[in-house]
Amino acid sequence: MTTPAPGAAQAPLWNIANILTMLRIVLVPVFVVLFLKDGDAMRWAAAAVFILAAITDKLDGYLARSRNLVTDFGKLADPIADKTLVGAALILLSWAGDLPWVITIVILVRELAVTVLRDVMRRREVVMPASQGGKLKTVLQLVFLSMMLVPWVSFLPESAADSIVTVALVIAWAAMGVALVTGVQYFVAAARAIREARDTGAGAGPRAGA
Repeated sequence: MTTPAPGAAQAPLWNIANILTMLRIVLVPVFVVLFLKDGDAMRWAAAAVFILAAITDKLDGYLARSRNLVTDFGKLADPIADKTLVGAALILLSWAGDLPWVITIVILVRELAVTVLRDVMRRREVVMPASQGGKLKTVLQLVFLSMMLVPWVSFLPESAADSIVTVALVIAWAAMGVALVTGVQYFVAAARAIREARDTGAGAGPRAGA
C-alpha cells in the first residue's frame, strides 16, 4: 500500500479495502476449523475459503492504491492478515503430513525475521519495500498452498492426484528457496543502508582543522 500525499484527506476507516482486510482476518479461523474437520467436503470448503481469502489480499491492495483508501489501520492489519492466513495453512498442512516441516519452519522464520527487520529499519526512518523476489515468493506460496489444499483424489485417479501433489511440492521447495534468498537480500540491504547512513553522518561532521 502507498502512503497518501502530505495534506491529502485521510481515507475513512470503514472503506472497502479495510473491510476486505478484516474479512480475510475473520476467514482465517473459519479456514482452520474447516480443515480440521473430516471428509472431502470439509477439505473442499477449507480450500475454497483459503482461495477466497487469498483473492481478497490482492483485491484490497489494488482498491487501496487505486482509490486512495490507504489508512494506518490498513497498513498494520493487511500484513498481519496475510501472514496469519499463510502461516495457518503451512502449519496445518505440515501437521497433516502433507508438507515437510522444514518448508514451514524456514518460511515462517524468514517472515518473522524480515518483519522484525523492517520494524527496526522503520524506526531508523528507512523504508524497505517488498522486492520482486519477495513478491514471487508470495505468489509461489499461494499457488502451492492452494494446490495442496484441494483434495484432488476425491475426483481424479490416484496417479493424476499424486502428480499434482508432486508438482505442488516442487513449487513449495522453490518457494522456500526464494524465501531464503530474499531474506538474505533484505538483511544485506539493511546493513548497506545502515552503513551508508553512518558514513553520511560521519561526512557531515566538522572537518579537521576547520
